[in-house]
Amino acid sequence: MKLTVEQIHVELGHRPILHDVHLEAQPGDIVGLIGPNGSGKSTLLRTVYRSLRPHRGVVRVDGDDVWALSARGAARRTAAVLQDAGSSPTGMCVTEVVALGRTPHHGLIGRDSTEDHEAVDEALDLCGIRHMAERDVTSLSGGERQRVLLARALAQQPRLLVLDELTNHLDIRARFEVLDLIRATGITTLAVLHDLDLAARLCDHLVALHAGQVVAAGKVLDVLTPDLLREVFGVAATAARHADGVVRITYAAQPLALERLSEAKVS
Repeated sequence: MKLTVEQIHVELGHRPILHDVHLEAQPGDIVGLIGPNGSGKSTLLRTVYRSLRPHRGVVRVDGDDVWALSARGAARRTAAVLQDAGSSPTGMCVTEVVALGRTPHHGLIGRDSTEDHEAVDEALDLCGIRHMAERDVTSLSGGERQRVLLARALAQQPRLLVLDELTNHLDIRARFEVLDLIRATGITTLAVLHDLDLAARLCDHLVALHAGQVVAAGKVLDVLTPDLLREVFGVAATAARHADGVVRITYAAQPLALERLSEAKVS
């Protein structure tokens, strides 16, 4: 499924948050949104999964304006996993929470079908949470809840995944496992990632936001240049693809703040 964001402009409280943002994700691509805090990444995600209507511009999934679709129709195409893993419903077991992902596919009667049960079972297995299927979600760790929320999104059988800091509550091993899982699904994905090393490892393309504008977009190494890392993130660093195919970022031993302080003293 192709995602196209066309010249999106968003204001909150009469304050511009996004300025004419454009991006594309081709079918099966994983596109990472990167940028410092306050750059507009999460706001952009909200426009994509139809939580926030932009003042100008269009978000298209499979060529259709998301706001021209019904809420149910949009939910059948796009699933979102957001930062707040602590908001899971209380008094529900893991299987029940994952089954909520089937809601957009239910008719007026709302009964679970064989297809619903199969989708939930597949999501539980894909996310490695079958062993906790009957546990109350409130008893889970933050990382375990993130896996449950991802399973709920996969049970939705979307053609577009929208992920906001999915790896926040995960330990190192779980981070890599979840990233590999997302890659294996083959679902077109738009993901906010603060960790640049994870973004470089996971994504096919990156879109860098700064002060609500796209300042770079393209393949990972075309975006993660020393100039961009310095100007947007305030770090002295380089990115390179290693022999194993993984892009890694090397940061300078001296913090950029100290380097700038030294330059200021010299001048």
